[in-house]
Amino acid sequence: MALLPNRNKTTSEGKAEKKAAEDDVLMREVDEAVRKDQVENFGKTYGRPLIAVLVIGLLAFGGYLFWQSQQEAAMEATSETMVAALDQLQAGNLDTASETVADLAANGEGAVKGSALMLQAGVAAQAGKNDEAVKLFEQLAGESDVPSPYRDLARIRAVATQFDDLPSAQVIERLDDMAKPGEPFFGSAAEMVAMAHLDMGDTEKAGALFAQIAKDESVPESLRGRARQMAGMLGVDAIVDIDEVIEQMSGPAPAAQVPNAGQPAGSPPPQGAQ
Repeated sequence: MALLPNRNKTTSEGKAEKKAAEDDVLMREVDEAVRKDQVENFGKTYGRPLIAVLVIGLLAFGGYLFWQSQQEAAMEATSETMVAALDQLQAGNLDTASETVADLAANGEGAVKGSALMLQAGVAAQAGKNDEAVKLFEQLAGESDVPSPYRDLARIRAVATQFDDLPSAQVIERLDDMAKPGEPFFGSAAEMVAMAHLDMGDTEKAGALFAQIAKDESVPESLRGRARQMAGMLGVDAIVDIDEVIEQMSGPAPAAQVPNAGQPAGSPPPQGAQ
């Protein structure tokens, strides 16, 4: 005889499953309501500050982009001005070249101002206006916002422009810190300081400084040669490689001393040649 299904048990299980499903839906609705309420509270509390921060950030970013475009435009205009001034300088129009960079020299910043002032001072020196040139060089040397190479070079040029009229003690005072091996403009500064020492009768310091210049391979060879001769005259040995010095002093052999010099390739040697 077949067993009849337990209807009570089946009904009980169905009710339990239905109750669990209803509870799950209810929990989801409650959870959704809680989340919605949290979002609304967060929006009320932090919404306006967040919007303000976002707006400020967008404005700042837009301002940066505008500033960057302005900077690029200014750099292009500055480059064009400097190129125009150099073209005028190359053409021999000194006054026009100086006038072209006048605004950059007065209102420029950093390397731009340094380049403009250096050009103006160089133009004045080339035109024989030494007082004006010295004034501009000294102005550039005192510009704290200009890179140091410009200021150091301006200091050297200011002293060099008035070297004949400047007391030797002032030459040493102004350039002594630059007249040391390793300094960027050591050769030029040291030569003027050495000449100032010599003018004051201090041959020992002058000779030692000339010897340092002659032995420094970073100094141009023309300056090293002058310093070597001056050191030798003062009794200081400034020669490091005697063979190199002899080769530089002797130069290439004259054509008359070279066999077959001046003869076409493959031509027989002149009569009497061995």
